[in-house]
Amino acid sequence: MTEPPTAAPPSLWFGATPIGPGHTPFVIAEMSGNHNQSLDRALAIVEAAAAAGAHGLKLQTYTPDTLTLDCDRPDFMVSGSDTPWAGRRLYDLYAEAMTPWDWHAPLFERARALGMIPLSTPFDDTAVDLLESLDSAVYKIASFETNHLPLLRRVAATGKPVIMSTGMATAGEIERAVATLRDGGCRDIVLLKCTSTYPATPENTNIRTIPHMRAQFGCEVGLSDHTHGLGVAVAGVALGATVIEKHFTLSRADGGVDSTFSMEPAEMAALVAETERAWQALGAVSYGPTEAEVASRRFRRSLYIARDCPAGHVLTAEDVRIVRPGHGLEPAALDDVLGLPLARAVARGEPLRYALFKPGSDA
Repeated sequence: MTEPPTAAPPSLWFGATPIGPGHTPFVIAEMSGNHNQSLDRALAIVEAAAAAGAHGLKLQTYTPDTLTLDCDRPDFMVSGSDTPWAGRRLYDLYAEAMTPWDWHAPLFERARALGMIPLSTPFDDTAVDLLESLDSAVYKIASFETNHLPLLRRVAATGKPVIMSTGMATAGEIERAVATLRDGGCRDIVLLKCTSTYPATPENTNIRTIPHMRAQFGCEVGLSDHTHGLGVAVAGVALGATVIEKHFTLSRADGGVDSTFSMEPAEMAALVAETERAWQALGAVSYGPTEAEVASRRFRRSLYIARDCPAGHVLTAEDVRIVRPGHGLEPAALDDVLGLPLARAVARGEPLRYALFKPGSDA
């Protein structure tokens, strides 16, 4: 990741990677259930994420039995028409989407070998135990788990940094979750502004919350983005997001539980490039020419002699033009020099300077 020459001290670290406003946004490719129950495909997703420049590769660690009950009652069915999973049993959906636990080690190993930080979202204590055995450098808490305080305490006890999505959560619920993590021993927290709809719409994303969230909770803040495209994520970086998470697949045409709102490799590469470009453009509050602009000042307008004039000629408006380049007096000096006598003959195209007037004049 590119660093500016005067990068600010990091707010926190994911392993050896600094996270904070002075550093390139950390982009996470979320595999979720896009492996479609194929380890070979899962490994290919890891490789594609690395090739696209993603900095982190995220899994989800659960089984259907750690999330729900094997039950046909209406409470355990996905309802609503605004979701790709409408009509599915929760148990069946989670069985299809889960990443088998024996895949975690090879997926973590492949991600690390390709220079990415592997991480996962645990959903119960046994998942945390598995991730600890793999020496996970950072943990993710899903939006739907922000009220699962026993899980937050278990994750906090690892002492690792925690990224927590905040979809659906009220300010009070976020405050309670952050306090639970801090009281449990977690000091490094990144909150992600998130809209828990799949996909989300830009109009329902409210990323102006990002700087407010940072001030309100004293945490680094990023964006878990379920919208299509990369515009929302780039705008999030402009508002201070230091971590960006997007679902990722090899091809939406391949289908899968999360495919409809997932990025493809070329889109992920564009996301990495454009979020870094947005971050680079933030810079600092600055007025006046930058070092790169100094040479361009010569193309500003200035005062030039518009026609040949003899020595002693009293300068008139017809004798002067406000033109490019900028080697003459500034245009603001025009009223000061009109009516003054020239100390010597001047030729058309000479820059107008005070030295052209007779000594003792009002120039």
